[in-house]
Amino acid sequence: MTVSNNPLWLYDTTLRDGAQREGISLSLTDKLTIARRLDQLGIPFIEGGWPGANPKDVQFFWQLQEEPLEQAEIVAFCSTRRPHKAVETDKMLQAILSAGTRWVTIFGKSWDLHVLEGLQTSLAENLAMISDTIAYLRSQGRRVIYDAEHWFDGYRANPDYALATLATAQQAGAEWLVMCDTNGGTLPGQISEITTKVRQGLGLDGQSEHQPQLGIHAHNDSGTAVANSLLAVEAGATMVQGTINGYGERCGNANLCTLIPNLQLKLHYDCIKPEQLAHLTSTSRLISEMVNLAPDDHAPFVGRSAFAHKGGIHVSAVQRNPFTYEHIAPDLVGNERRIVVSEQAGLSNVLSKAELFGIALDRQDPACRGILETLKDLEQQGYQFEAAEASFELLMRQAMGDRQPLFLVQGFQVHCDLLTPAENPAYRNALATVKVTVNGQNILEVAEGNGPVSALDQALRKALTRFYPQIADFHLTDYKVRILDGGAGTSAKTRVLVESSNGDRRWTTVGVSGNILEASYQAVVEGIEYGLRLLTCGVTYSPAQAEA
Repeated sequence: MTVSNNPLWLYDTTLRDGAQREGISLSLTDKLTIARRLDQLGIPFIEGGWPGANPKDVQFFWQLQEEPLEQAEIVAFCSTRRPHKAVETDKMLQAILSAGTRWVTIFGKSWDLHVLEGLQTSLAENLAMISDTIAYLRSQGRRVIYDAEHWFDGYRANPDYALATLATAQQAGAEWLVMCDTNGGTLPGQISEITTKVRQGLGLDGQSEHQPQLGIHAHNDSGTAVANSLLAVEAGATMVQGTINGYGERCGNANLCTLIPNLQLKLHYDCIKPEQLAHLTSTSRLISEMVNLAPDDHAPFVGRSAFAHKGGIHVSAVQRNPFTYEHIAPDLVGNERRIVVSEQAGLSNVLSKAELFGIALDRQDPACRGILETLKDLEQQGYQFEAAEASFELLMRQAMGDRQPLFLVQGFQVHCDLLTPAENPAYRNALATVKVTVNGQNILEVAEGNGPVSALDQALRKALTRFYPQIADFHLTDYKVRILDGGAGTSAKTRVLVESSNGDRRWTTVGVSGNILEASYQAVVEGIEYGLRLLTCGVTYSPAQAEA
């Protein structure tokens, strides 16, 4: 592969193209927060949206005029003028100018099919629309990036016309010509071939600083957006457009969280500073929280499992030399190595996990073998500790004699109403009673909730808060239920994973039972116990789980 030290420009469109993903809705505050985080990450161009398309985007650009970003160029996005309309009177372009950005991205049609059937105008008029729009914006002091929509489809259908659209944008003053695989159907080999032909066809030999540069904007409908972007760069593109976590319409856009490390660590482009690259994982997870989508644990580079090791042989080798099973050092992208415990684990997994927990455990210690046997026995029953490391730490500490009870639940009862009065939205349909012993005192408490697990959790907290006021800061952040043997019908075993947080850290616990309430009770109780030990007993939890 080609290695280059030439500058490569990153262009983030999370706030516009990424926000078009089904299920994402960003508030003005969300957009501003994400823009500033991308600015801190070192992204040179951040596309903020389409001014004039909605009031939120107008306010977004106005806000950034008053409080500019530190280093990034915020970019306004818009289409070419309408067919047979004067560019000077086009309200869309007036809104673009009002946004006050130095850079503007204009998209236009490359595919004759879209010109004739979508715009229902002539091929010549489409070229005039491209030329007029870019020339007008340049006359108003704006710098222009031209996004050639459906470029690769258009080139395959009518290469001469597609090239004419880029040549028109070039002559009108566009500084970047971005080839868009809008439908996401082009494969890597085609991307490389066509990009090379475009450079040759437009005479873009890179010898003059006044020549426009090529960019790539890939969608992921064929699962090749990252590969397409990398090959376009190798063929001469110097701008890569994408989104954080690959968000975008349909199957998404090229994922910058995958592209940036590949470009910087594998192809040796200076995209962002090394200290900024070290914040890539936290940026990915922050933005997933902002858009209210669960992070992809198996995402390359930034996923929680990207540097997780489960097989005993793998763990043993990684302990000797991490590069035996890791293609980069995880800290380069702000991630971390995780040793996963499961029924496939060996002693190396247990010892590595003990080290992360701050537990002194020797391979020759009988407790080590006992932990491993207990682990395998519990997983045979349906427990899953690779996703519930807080429960596994408690299991280890119990085996080591380092788990003195902080409280003892004597029993609980839950009552649920079948009907919820529609006229009272605040009505709670579950009532739980718990009996708990703390320091020799028996406490009986009752609480309501909007479901049996919620009511049980609330009752337990009420009973314990007088002894452990820190519990007031605990809350459940996730609750997952899985039926382990569906063929058993209502007698099936259920596994419950509960994620808890104290506002600073998160941890996950597990419960298994043929009774979903009992499984939930196990996970909730261990979640509270672990949170208390974290604060009062010096428990050192795995960094992979202790995420702000």
